[in-house]
Amino acid sequence: MPKRNDYITWDEYFMGIAKLSALRSKDPSTQVGACIVNDSNKIMSVGYNGFPCGCSDEDFPWERSAECETDTKYPYVCHAELNAILNNAGGDLHGCRIYVALFPCNECAKAIIQSGISEVIYLSDKYADTPLTKASRKMLEAAGVKLTELGPHKDELILDLRKENV
Repeated sequence: MPKRNDYITWDEYFMGIAKLSALRSKDPSTQVGACIVNDSNKIMSVGYNGFPCGCSDEDFPWERSAECETDTKYPYVCHAELNAILNNAGGDLHGCRIYVALFPCNECAKAIIQSGISEVIYLSDKYADTPLTKASRKMLEAAGVKLTELGPHKDELILDLRKENV
């Protein structure tokens, strides 16, 4: 019997894990996940956007806008990329790739650069024209981080959790 030919690529696999991780986010408006992978295609860490450990999802705001900035989620939320870097169990991230659906912000770009990650693979750069995303791209490019927009072969991956389909 010949092997299957419809299996997913490594890029689709790791982006799928990033997207699956995003489903853990409690953010009602934006769910982002990240997956860090070494050059042997071993997963080093994953993360998703949410509040820091010990900061209750019930006690901090999820609003995108308010009169006072501290009444929005932005001062408190830890982005998926930073969470993935911080969740790493001590392995060296130099030369790793990070898969993330949304192009990293300027703060995450700093952490990506400082951790030694050498490539960012993303699906969307919908904020490309904003000043902070421009700053992010400028820093990542200056630091020699490769930026790859993923054009998947498949538009969707379906995860079937029904036991009868195992």
